[in-house]
Amino acid sequence: MNTSHIPETLHTRCCIVGGGPAGMMLGLLLARQGIEVLVLEKHADFLRDFRGDTIHPSTLEVMGELGLLDEFLDRPHQQTQTVSLVVGGETLKLGDFSHLPTRCKFIAFMPQWEFLDFLADHARAYPHFRLRMLAEATDLVEEQGRVVGVRVSTSDGPLEVRADLVVAADGRRSVLRAKAGLEVMDVGAPMDVLWMRVSKHPGDPSQLLGRIEAGQMLVMIDRGDYWQCAYLIPKGSLERLRQEGLPAFRANLVKVASFLADRVEELRSWDDIKLLTVAIDRLKQWYEPGLLCIGDAAHAMSPVGGVGINLAIQDAVATANILGPLLKRGPVDAEQLALVQKRREWPTRMTQRLQVLLQNRLITPVLNSAGPVSPPRLVRWLARWSLFRRIPARLVGIGFRPEHVR
Repeated sequence: MNTSHIPETLHTRCCIVGGGPAGMMLGLLLARQGIEVLVLEKHADFLRDFRGDTIHPSTLEVMGELGLLDEFLDRPHQQTQTVSLVVGGETLKLGDFSHLPTRCKFIAFMPQWEFLDFLADHARAYPHFRLRMLAEATDLVEEQGRVVGVRVSTSDGPLEVRADLVVAADGRRSVLRAKAGLEVMDVGAPMDVLWMRVSKHPGDPSQLLGRIEAGQMLVMIDRGDYWQCAYLIPKGSLERLRQEGLPAFRANLVKVASFLADRVEELRSWDDIKLLTVAIDRLKQWYEPGLLCIGDAAHAMSPVGGVGINLAIQDAVATANILGPLLKRGPVDAEQLALVQKRREWPTRMTQRLQVLLQNRLITPVLNSAGPVSPPRLVRWLARWSLFRRIPARLVGIGFRPEHVR
C-alpha cells in the first residue's frame, strides 16, 4: 500500500501557529508552567526586515518579571526616552518616558529576529517546549463542532497536529481565522507605509523623530548605523509614486528631512523600498471551541505608536495566566476561551481608538495638505507643558491594561 500521502501525526497539549512575538512568548510562558506546547513557524528562520521592533516599557517589564531583562538588554538594541515631531523645521517634544513607573523608562529598538531568537533560546530550556520551523499550517482539523488540531505542510511532507487547544498567532493575514470563518471588523486606515533604510551619519539627530512637511510625513528610527524610515503615503498611492519615478521620491525625502540629501542615492531601486499595507481591524469573536486567536490574528494594529508587538505580548501573558492552569487539566471550553477576549478586548479597542484619532486629526490632514503645515493645537499643547508629555508616554509605553507574569 502506498502510504506517502498519509500525514505524520503529532499530539500536544497546545499547538501555537505562528512564531511571531505573540506565539513565541505564549510558548515560553506555557512551557514554563509545565504545559506541553508545540510552536509551528512557516519560515526557516526569523530573519525578515522591516517587521515591528519597537519594544515598549510594558514588554520590558514582562522580561523583568521573567528574570531575563539584563540578558535581553545585552542583545543589540537602541534606546530612547523621548519622542519628538519636527513640523516645518520646528522640533516639538511630545512624549517623555523617563517618568514611567517601570523598570525601564525608555523604548528599546531591537530587530525582531533578535527578540524572537531570544525567546526561542529560553523556551528551549524547558522540556515541554518544541519549535518546528518550515511548518505552515494550512487548515483546521475539526470533529463534532470542535477544533482538535491543524493540518501542516512541512519540508518532510504533510503533518497533522492534534491538540487540546490551537492558538492562531499567525498574523494579520491569519489562515486559521479565515478557515474558522471568524468575522473581521474593519476599523479602517487611510494610509500605507513605505519602509526603507538609509545610513546614519555623525551629527544626525539621535532620537525617535517624526517629520512633517506639506503633504508628507516621515518617521525615523535610530538603528545605530542607519535610519529605519517609515514614509507615510495615502492608501493605494504607491503606483502613482512609482510612475513619478524614483528621483522624484528621493527629492520628496529630502524635502521632509534635508539632512538626508547626501545619502538618498542609497535607495538604488524600488526593491530597496518595502510596502506595508496598513490595516486596523479586530475579530468580533476571538475564539471557537478548541481555537483561540491572539496578537495580529485577533486585531491588526496600525504602526502608529509602534504598539503592535507590545499588544501581542500582552495577549500572550493574559492567555498564559488565564488558560495555563486550565490546560494542565485538559481541554478548555469556549466559555474559558472567552475569558481571554474579555480581558484583552477593552485595551485593544481603546488603543485602536487612539490610533484612529491620530489618523483623523494628524495623519490624514497632513497627507492631504498642499501648502505649509503648522502643528495641531494638541501637539503644541504637549510640547509646551512637560507634565502633559507623560500622558502619551504612559498610553504608549504601558498601555491601557498592562499584564504581569504570574
